[in-house]
Amino acid sequence: MSDRLSSLDASLLYLEEPTTVMHVGNVMVFDEPGGRGSSDAPFDYEELVALISARIAHLPRYRQKIREVPGRLANPVWVDDESFDITYHVRQAALPKPGTDEQLEEFVARIQQRPLDRSHPLWEVYLVEGLEHDRFAVVTKTHHALVDGAVALDIAQLVVRDRPGFDEDVVDTWRPRHEPSDLQLVAGAVTDAVFMPGQVIDSVRENVDEAREIAGRVVQGLGSLVSTVVRGAARPAPTSPLNVEIGAGRRFVMVGTDLDDYRKVRSRLARGAYADDVTINDVILATVAGAFRAWLLTRGEPVHPSSVIRSMVPVSVESESGSSAAAHRLTACFVDLPVGEPGASMRLHQIAFSMRQQMEGGQAMSAQRLVGLAGFAPPTLHSLGARLGSAMSRRLFNVIITNVPGPQTTLYAGEAPMLSTYPVIPLAKGQALAIGLTSYDGGVYFGLNADRNAMPDLEVLGQCIVDALAELTEGREGA
Repeated sequence: MSDRLSSLDASLLYLEEPTTVMHVGNVMVFDEPGGRGSSDAPFDYEELVALISARIAHLPRYRQKIREVPGRLANPVWVDDESFDITYHVRQAALPKPGTDEQLEEFVARIQQRPLDRSHPLWEVYLVEGLEHDRFAVVTKTHHALVDGAVALDIAQLVVRDRPGFDEDVVDTWRPRHEPSDLQLVAGAVTDAVFMPGQVIDSVRENVDEAREIAGRVVQGLGSLVSTVVRGAARPAPTSPLNVEIGAGRRFVMVGTDLDDYRKVRSRLARGAYADDVTINDVILATVAGAFRAWLLTRGEPVHPSSVIRSMVPVSVESESGSSAAAHRLTACFVDLPVGEPGASMRLHQIAFSMRQQMEGGQAMSAQRLVGLAGFAPPTLHSLGARLGSAMSRRLFNVIITNVPGPQTTLYAGEAPMLSTYPVIPLAKGQALAIGLTSYDGGVYFGLNADRNAMPDLEVLGQCIVDALAELTEGREGA
């Protein structure tokens, strides 16, 4: 019997539109094996194909596609792709000289805006060669419906390992089952209706019940917060240029920063009264708040002392060193970033207070609540956060910011060390920007994904992030 999608996983397919694709991505930048200028053979397409082939050998979901049931009598099912061809999914591209990061960003923007082909398994990987300074990139796309409770990893996590080298030969015993006919799909739906009627009824009313429960939770949980915290889900998010009707085109900007800079800010504040109240995540959010303030001012947007940008922040509550177990310890917070506050340190303290109120007061949603919110099982954290953002009304917040702590040791694709990694978070309807960031091996890497028409100045926002971090690090106070 074929695996049937949950009703909420199926909704991710039904709600997908050309302007709101439902896949999460990643941009991983690597040094060539042996270091720059080495005579070692470069990492090539055949190696990437072999690497991924070995790592999906015992993960059949990556060789399954989705079939609709005629008449939508039941949710779609996963079926084996009898004509599975890994070279369709693993693709090769090259940047024209000089192969700058800006050219890579444009490449990412173009491929991430394209929906995945539903007649094939819902993932793609691109080897991008020709990046300057003897580097290459691996760009991934994984549909949210694929990254569910059955497959808790997106394809990006299968590309890298914590040690150099390739896997030993893997015996691939997978043999595709014959794809069911339309008649068999209908018969399976009828059988489920007869023998599991409760499940069928649940699939109809599941969304309604969860919507009521979560709406009550949001109103109850957020209604009592003060200051910069959201006071109630019934109150719309502030008016912002981040919330507009979006098109299909995208812009993407990568921003690399140093994790030590965030630690220095926290260490400097440790000499004050707020020593135990400020986290690295708070410093990151304060950096983003400062960047938004500067960006709004460059646009000539009105910025008043009370101006805020409301962010939805899925936060890992694992230790700052990062752990795979963090996928089970995720909390969603709503934080009003105080862009109207001119003082960088004061912005940080307001954000730290807001986060502490939610985390300690039980107002933040637990991982179990996130699962209930959109039928999630623990996939990769960025995918989970992105799905959460897509499931919630744009009226609740202006922007989603996913912050995932990664390993502080080097990862490898074969013999090639990974230098940096930038998440690509999909846009929800009416949201012109999504920010993903990952801490990895001493760096904090931002991926800014935005609507092409609404955010022609996305690179300005990227530079504002760098400037806002410098403002905090140097103890300067903005105007």
